[in-house]
Formats: sequence, C-alpha cells, structure tokens
Amino acid sequence: MADEVDQGVHTYSPADRYVTPQDPLILERLEWFQDQKLAFMMHWGPYSQIGLVESWALSDADADWSCHDVDWTSDRGTFKKQYFELNRTFNPIRFLPEAWADLAADCGFKYLIFTTKHHDGFCMWDTAYSDYRITAPDCPFHTNPRSDVTRHIFDAFRSRGLGIGAYFSKADWRTPYYWNKEFPGDQTARGPSYSPAEHPDLWESFKSFTKHQILELCRHYGKLDILWFDAGWVRGPKQDIDLGGIVDEARKIQPWLLSADRTVGGAYENYITPEQCIPDKPLGVPWESCVTLGTQFSFKYEDAYKSPRELVRLLTDIVSLGGNLALNLGPQPDGRLPAGGIKSLRGLGAWLQVYGEAIYGTRACAPYKTGNLRFTKKGNKTYVIYLYPSTDERPEGLTPPAKLDIPWTGPAESLTFLDTGQRVPFERTREGLRIEFPPGRNPLGESIAEGFAIS
Repeated sequence: MADEVDQGVHTYSPADRYVTPQDPLILERLEWFQDQKLAFMMHWGPYSQIGLVESWALSDADADWSCHDVDWTSDRGTFKKQYFELNRTFNPIRFLPEAWADLAADCGFKYLIFTTKHHDGFCMWDTAYSDYRITAPDCPFHTNPRSDVTRHIFDAFRSRGLGIGAYFSKADWRTPYYWNKEFPGDQTARGPSYSPAEHPDLWESFKSFTKHQILELCRHYGKLDILWFDAGWVRGPKQDIDLGGIVDEARKIQPWLLSADRTVGGAYENYITPEQCIPDKPLGVPWESCVTLGTQFSFKYEDAYKSPRELVRLLTDIVSLGGNLALNLGPQPDGRLPAGGIKSLRGLGAWLQVYGEAIYGTRACAPYKTGNLRFTKKGNKTYVIYLYPSTDERPEGLTPPAKLDIPWTGPAESLTFLDTGQRVPFERTREGLRIEFPPGRNPLGESIAEGFAIS
C-alpha cells in the first residue's frame, strides 16, 4: 500500500484494511479516544522563525511547492545548511505552557498532539540520543528553566485533565543514520540517502536510534495516551524499522498506549488519520482528521484563520460521521499563540460550552449529515445540530422559516433545545419531524448553530 504525499499532505488508509486490536485494554482506550472528539494539535520548532512550512523545504523532491514563496538566491546546499542552523537562533522566551493548556481546556479540547520531532530531526525534548535538540548548548533557549518544552507542555496539559499524544516523525533528515553525507546523491528526497538493503549495518543503527528515542519519551515524560507516528513512507519492506516491536516494548512501559502509525495500516494503526480533509461517509472504524486552523501546520506570518462558524461546521461534519478533529495551531517563534487563532478558538469554545452535549461521547447516527443538519447519538438520545446559514448563504430577501423539517423517523417522545432545555413543539410527518420555532428563535440570526435533543 503506497504512501502518497502531495505538498506535505498524506492520504489515509482505507477502512477495509483496518485491523481491529485484540487487546481488551486497547479496545477500551479506543472507546475513550472516540469519546474525546477534539484534539489540540501543535507543530512547533525552529522553522517557526521564518514562517516556512515545517521540514519539507529540505527535500529537493518537494522544493517546488515548499519553497514557493521564498526568493532563494543561494544554492540548495547553502539553504539546507542555513535551515539546519535555525536551532542557533531559536529562543522562545515568551513560552508559557500553562497559558496554552488553559486556553485548550477553556475552548473544549480534550487531548493534545504535540510534535516532539518533525522530519527535520530537531528534538523538542531533552533527548540523550541527538545533539540536535532544544536543550543543546548551541540552542540559546537551553538556559531557560523551561527548555525541555515537551516535558513542560505535557505536564501543563496533563494537569488540566487533557490526554497526551506524542507526535513523532519516523523519518529523521538530520541523523547520519538516515541522511548520510557519504551517500549524497544528486537530490535529497523523503527517504534515506542510501539503500537499507545494501547498507544493513547503517540501517540497523537507524532502527536502534529510533527505538531509543520513542522509548525515552515513554519512560521519562509521564503518562502518554497516544503515539502519533508520521512519515508513513518509513515502512516495510524497504524501510522496516520494526515499529510493531517498538510499540510492543512501549506498551510494557505504558500498556494503554494507542498507536497511530498513519497510512501504514495493520495492527499498529489503531485509528485512521485523514489529513486536511473529511471522508465523505462514516468509516466504521476509529478515525481523526487533522486539519489546520490557518493555512499550514506550522506558524505562518499573517496567516488567515478559520472563523468560529467555519470551525463549528468542520467539527460537526466530522463528529456526525463518527470521527475526531485534531485542530492544529502553530505557535509563534517567541512562544506565544497567534492572537487571530486564539480568537477563533474562543468562539468555538463558547459554542461547545452550550452544545458540547451533542459532541462529546457521541457516535455516528444516520442520516449523519444532510443539508444544514448534523446528527449524533449517545445512549437513548439523538442529537440534531442545525447550522444556521451564513450571510453568504442567505438569498436576498429570504425570511426566517417558522418551521424546520428533520428527517428523523426513529423514536421521538420529546424534543428539547440544548441551550435552555425548553421543549420544542413538533409533529410527525411522512419524512420525519417538523418543529416549530418559538418566537425569538431566529434560524437566520447571527448564531452559529442550534442544537436539539430527541429522546
């Protein structure tokens, strides 16, 4: 099964190749995972200083899209050297992990996915296995009391009751065990600079290096809930790192760990990870769409962020199909979160404070999504979310409807507004239910979405 990457965006594994775990504890944790619904995803590293998409510009094979807004006057070799030296100026002195965690909790996020290492190999934790790390002497932030940022982020989010997911790139373009200068070739690409089959000793060193780093995170960074593995091209048979064996060892340390070996399939891809997209129908297995709040995963200067209305639509689209949303916001190089992104998140959080009952702990429910209606279920309740048309969606002169038709033909003894608990008058029709909006409830108002509970 080939891993296709288009401008840094991965495809996702087909659901019919999903392998259901046999371990009862992992199955239990997958139920926990499906209850959470909303993850705070964060890509952060030295690349944030230049607002460039993370890592990808190092790959000559991907330079055509990853360097499109940069005037490269130097040769590619010089650029790569300059990129790898960004660690020497990375000094996020305004890094306040407690403020990040407070924001995430206030805005309704339930777990974190943080990039401990992206493809460029820079480690955001105090690893003993690489000198290319935030705590190394050549990184100015190493003298800061919070220099081991992964530890402080994990501790802060964990203290707010959020789950912890460690993003880890299986590819490492900095270590000589993967990109080795003795085998430079003419072009760098995503894969190793040599053939693992022709240089098995070097590949064994890379396997050992990768295993030690993953287990280091599991041993020394507190309770983790998810190992989120990127770089799906690192897989057997050509790039076999025995990830299954590594995860098995990690579970000896933390038996409950979920493994998301994305795009690889098999027993260690415990949930599927669509990227920057939403499946067009329920997958029938655990899944999580990772989507950017702005236009790229890492920080971009003057980025455009999705509005609260767009975020509610995105989240309800995903949840109605049985998935989770990992919403990514890249921190600034100084350690703060972008103000525009914060504003959007607070709008989403305000909506979730009122209507979260229809989101958290729910499962997919037919007819899933139709028109401006989204359906979820939990226990003996069915939830209906009505997305108010935006200004652009309202034909000029359209008057607010006094009634709304809901294509629900299942049991319905009562129907209530989620915000007030007020009962909603309804009647049975051939197609389902027809409700009547009480005076003062305007489906064309400035509100983002309405929520109903059917029981």
